[in-house]
Parts: sequence; C-alpha cells; structure tokens
Amino acid sequence: MKLTVNGSELQINSDSDTPLLWVLRDELNMVGTKFGCGIAQCGACTVHLEGRAIRSCVTPVSAVAGKQIQTIEGQADEKGLSTVQRAWLETDVAQCGYCQSGQIMAASALLSENPNPTDAEIDTAMAGNICRCGTYPRIRTAVHLAARWMTEEQSA
Repeated sequence: MKLTVNGSELQINSDSDTPLLWVLRDELNMVGTKFGCGIAQCGACTVHLEGRAIRSCVTPVSAVAGKQIQTIEGQADEKGLSTVQRAWLETDVAQCGYCQSGQIMAASALLSENPNPTDAEIDTAMAGNICRCGTYPRIRTAVHLAARWMTEEQSA
C-alpha cells in the first residue's frame, strides 16, 4: 500500500487494519505523533487528513491510502517552523510537551478553517485535546498569536 505523508509517497507493508498511528511511528519512524489513549479521546495522535484533524490511533491505514496525510514533522518547511509552532514557542506553551504535537495539529487545522477564532471557538476546536499539565490558557494565547501573525503575513 502507498501513503502520501508530508508530501512524499511512501510504500508501507502494514496490514490494512493497522491504525495509522502505528504505521507512522513503527514503520515510517515518524515519532512526533504520540500514543495517548488509543480510543480517540485525548488528541495526542492528531494528524491532518486532507487538511482536517483526525485521530490516527483509531484510523485504519486502509482509510487513508491515496489521501494527503500531514504529521507534526510536516509542519515545518525549508523556511523553518510553521506559524503555529513559532507561536507555541513564543508563548511558552509546552511544559512536559507530550501532547503538544497533537495540540499544534489541532490548532493549525482550526486556523486553516477559521483564521480569526474567538476564545469560545478555540475552546470548542481544542476541547478534544487533553493537556495533563493544564496549559490551556497558554494554548489559547498561542492560537490567537498565530492567527494574528498569519493575518499580518497575508497583508504584507
């Protein structure tokens, strides 16, 4: 089976019912996407499928063949970190950091659909991503900062 991950077409050997998370981590050595709960409740395994945030721990690899998959490793490009990643660093969001790849993926999906979200919209979009360290206020601040930077970059 072939997958397109972060713009590259990759051949995999996993069974079709293997969760995407394990293909990414174990077969493709992309360990930025984390295992948290295995039941799509914590968000640590969030990746983008065709630009939308999904939980890779419950998504069989057969469901994503032929579609565009982006992981946290695909957020940065040749210019450097993504705007959301830079905002995360600027606002010092991470404490332990375990959930942050999923948080960043959820936030970037939100901002691609809603470039100027309210606090309530951020809270709703991010509600499925658990942070055991409780950095939710800093996450909200980082999303607002990334939104502002994205708007400034577009008008420049």
